[in-house]
Amino acid sequence: MAVTISLALLFGALLAVLIKSKTLGAGAAFVAAAFGYFLASTGAAPAINDFTAAVIAAIPNV
Repeated sequence: MAVTISLALLFGALLAVLIKSKTLGAGAAFVAAAFGYFLASTGAAPAINDFTAAVIAAIPNV
């Protein structure tokens, strides 16, 4: 679990740098996909799923 969390943080930081530098391409796509993959296996996944469901449920009420 510690390796997964550290990889999620690593990919998150790398993704933030790529977004800030406006670098778009295959490298950024790979980092984003890897970040999502590793983040999904952390304890944050249920909270992210709940937040996404709440936003989707709120859209028709806007």
